[in-house]
Amino acid sequence: MKTTRVLTGITTTGTLHLGNYVGAIRPAIAASREPGVESFFFMADYHGLIKCDDPDRVEASRLQIAATWIAAGLDTDVALLYRQSDVPEVCELTWLLTCITAKGQMNRAHAYKAAVDAAVAAGEEPDSNVTMGLYCYPILMAADILLYNAHRIPVGKDQVQHIEMARDVAQRFNHQYGEDFFVLPEAQVDAEMELLPGLDGRKMSKSYDNVVPLFEGGLDGLKGAIARVVTDSRLPGEPKEPEGTTFIQLWDSFASREQRAAMRAELAAGLGWGEAKQRLVALIDAELGPMRARYEHLMTHPDEVEAILLKGAERARAIARPLLARLREAVGLRRSRLLPGRAAPQAPKAVVVPVAKQYREADGQFYVKLLQGEQVLLLSPGFTQGKEAGQWWARVKAEGAGAAAGAQQLDAGLDAALAVLRAAEAEKAEKAGKAG
Repeated sequence: MKTTRVLTGITTTGTLHLGNYVGAIRPAIAASREPGVESFFFMADYHGLIKCDDPDRVEASRLQIAATWIAAGLDTDVALLYRQSDVPEVCELTWLLTCITAKGQMNRAHAYKAAVDAAVAAGEEPDSNVTMGLYCYPILMAADILLYNAHRIPVGKDQVQHIEMARDVAQRFNHQYGEDFFVLPEAQVDAEMELLPGLDGRKMSKSYDNVVPLFEGGLDGLKGAIARVVTDSRLPGEPKEPEGTTFIQLWDSFASREQRAAMRAELAAGLGWGEAKQRLVALIDAELGPMRARYEHLMTHPDEVEAILLKGAERARAIARPLLARLREAVGLRRSRLLPGRAAPQAPKAVVVPVAKQYREADGQFYVKLLQGEQVLLLSPGFTQGKEAGQWWARVKAEGAGAAAGAQQLDAGLDAALAVLRAAEAEKAEKAGKAG
């Protein structure tokens, strides 16, 4: 079974909220349980430095995020859980990618454009609030992904652009250095779950002070937050329109298909918002309650978390080191090949272009033979007419070994040889066209 690598991370700028859980942590953990999946989870603490200059907050957040993932059910014996900063290879790869990334591409990044727009609106210089960390954020994110050749990246819609940029950077590197060093990652966005709204209907964000806490504050913290969810003024008994409300989006994030339909029916029949919110608390706590107990244990036993993180970092580096060694060799960061005891680089061997020959044997039949040097790659069956032999060879040349029905001799390298032949013929035709 082919292995698919799935990677996700969350910046270390504070405690996690329900939006982080629904949009990133839960789907990523679910993906880690799929057959044939190899999962990577990391605390993006280098990214966190772009937004936060409080060392104590960064340190505390790293522990909180790790404890959250473990408490949420991540099997760290199978999946890799590590801190970004414990894998120094990510910084070196970031620089290699920076050197082949166009400035114009970075100019189009949403985060950078938003910072410029905010500065202009405030009457300041466009780049007055832009650090190089913010500007180069997408390249660091690309390095996080490409260092492990991850295939799928669970993200919210606001992060899809960064995955597209990582694909572009990977393609450019592969093309420039002539080898498929990197696979092209795909963004994985839940078709049903858009960005989870906060208590006031805007995107759930600590900067808006509209979050539902995940574990902090316990059950009382959850109840207090849900009580603040903005609803309309319709009283109990009055029919309500649930679609598009913050309440129903929160409900749908934890409810089954049947529970979703039932809640809509009851709200339309006049269920009061107060009763509906109590049910929402119970629904969320049924999933989060057991996790919260595990989280509280880990927060009081940080040595357990540290041991898991260091083990994860070593596993991650074992994957990263061989790839980075290949990349260093590719870009020229290698020992000189002319040092004493090292052979001078050899010129690549010329590719021998296959030659097709059509001939008539003593039996009166016509045959086609394909030679590459002295090796016979293909020997056709006999044909009564030379035209038939030519038509058979034209099909084989166009379609490959699958069209070589009746061949007396068929080498396993035929398709590769045909590709060389076609390329040589195309080059010859192109030169003839230019000469004409």
